[in-house]
Amino acid sequence: MAIKTQTVTVRMAPAVKSGLQKAADKERRSLANMLEVMIRDYCGRNGVVIPEQGSLFGDERMERKG
Repeated sequence: MAIKTQTVTVRMAPAVKSGLQKAADKERRSLANMLEVMIRDYCGRNGVVIPEQGSLFGDERMERKG
C-alpha cells in the first residue's frame, strides 16, 4: 500500500531556507524530507504524538508487527 502524502506550502526567510538546504545537502535529503525529519525529531523530543499512516485510517495491519 502506497503512503499518500499531502502538499504543504510555507514561507520562510531566505536565510532559513538556505540553512535548510545546507542541512538537507549534508544529509543527502530533499528539502521536503529534511523538514519531515526535523518535525518528527522536534515532536519526539517534545511529547507530540504523530500517528502512523495505518492508524490514521484504522488499518490495524500497519500496526501489527507479527
